[in-house]
Amino acid sequence: MNVLQTENLKKYYGNGDNLVRALDGVDLDVERGEFVAVVGTSGSGKSTLLHMLGGLDRPTEGRVFVDDKDISKLKDDALCVFRRRKIGFVFQSYNLVPVLNVYENIVLPIELDGNTVDKNYVRQVIDALGLADRLQRLPSQLSGGQQQRVAIARALSAKPAILLADEPTGNLDSRTSQDVLGLLKVTGERFGQTIVMITHNEEIAQMADRAIRIEDGKIKSGAAVRKGGERHA
Repeated sequence: MNVLQTENLKKYYGNGDNLVRALDGVDLDVERGEFVAVVGTSGSGKSTLLHMLGGLDRPTEGRVFVDDKDISKLKDDALCVFRRRKIGFVFQSYNLVPVLNVYENIVLPIELDGNTVDKNYVRQVIDALGLADRLQRLPSQLSGGQQQRVAIARALSAKPAILLADEPTGNLDSRTSQDVLGLLKVTGERFGQTIVMITHNEEIAQMADRAIRIEDGKIKSGAAVRKGGERHA
């Protein structure tokens, strides 16, 4: 069952001779619980794709469905609420709030939405990511790898429909990168989380269930696209 789907997704910038086709007709299916890596070089369109999938930017044409909701039709306020409830983000720069401790950072999205924290579930996430003994520390008191674990825990805490990771190990050394990605994969499997990860690193992409290659705004391999109502590799 698909939890994420795009139809003829396009994002153009400029016009005439200066027209840039950042995305040029992307059809993509991601099944619930799947871990997908989107691989491409700088300028290939992979980050633009992530922004479209996460509702951080609007497509020029086409549609994006998350959990059966066409987010490309939502107004800004409704999209903001939907994004907070249904989409988890893990960025290269961690984006933790420096004056909040680890636990406060993890539950922040839930509290911003006015919901009650599922303490048992959040505790399971914290334990799975090895953060139980660091809950009272500030981000500045953590290593880069530990900060990224907190970012993953925060993304998982609201039980999102999808988790989007944008070069999540870009600021980490190779050993820490492997540790963090291993934890991302294991926690994703444990909590049935759907993950789409953007990366330029082929080795990192091999850890995913499926690798999709994007070049010049088009998917070249690895996507499941619809033809005549059927899905084809």
